Amino acid sequence: MAQKPTRIREQTRSVVRSLLARTAIELFAAKGYDNTTLDEVAAAGGVSRRTLFNYFRNKEDLALSGLDEQGELIAARLAERPADEDAWTALRAAFQVLEEIDMTAEGRLEFITLLFGNDSLRAGHAEKQARWQDLFAPQIEERLPDSDRRTLQARAIAAAAIICLQAANEEWVRLGGQADLFDLYDTAVQAIRRPI
Repeated sequence: MAQKPTRIREQTRSVVRSLLARTAIELFAAKGYDNTTLDEVAAAGGVSRRTLFNYFRNKEDLALSGLDEQGELIAARLAERPADEDAWTALRAAFQVLEEIDMTAEGRLEFITLLFGNDSLRAGHAEKQARWQDLFAPQIEERLPDSDRRTLQARAIAAAAIICLQAANEEWVRLGGQADLFDLYDTAVQAIRRPI
């Protein structure tokens, strides 16, 4: 019986964490990342600064927390893909989970603009994406023909797919969100998978 209260606490913690992160992103978008204090985020979220630090290590962690969750969602979706599906097709389908995240197009545009417009956040984003590579590569490796270089190939495919997604996001922002993100992703993938 002890597992049920523990699971409820974990779910509650996850919901509160998501709400605080969303509140912070809205404030960062409205006031600017550098101009928003953690005290302002705590007040807007209805919690104390101390409580905020129970959920996030620092301001950057607060801004980038959703990226960890996104990586885990993508990895979970990748694990659900048919075992005989090639790695690129499976990744493309797994990335679709990003479209299911509860965020408006305007909110997504604000977040990505914020992310790529701040050097500290951009560096943190690169670090989070390196973790994504660690999540995806073992699953990709299982889809590749057996060879002594399969691990390297899997890591290269994961890294390339992540960079294609980043390039697509940057182009989507440049276009003011007036394009289909996954059409842009497909274009980026085609550019590296076959000669232009």
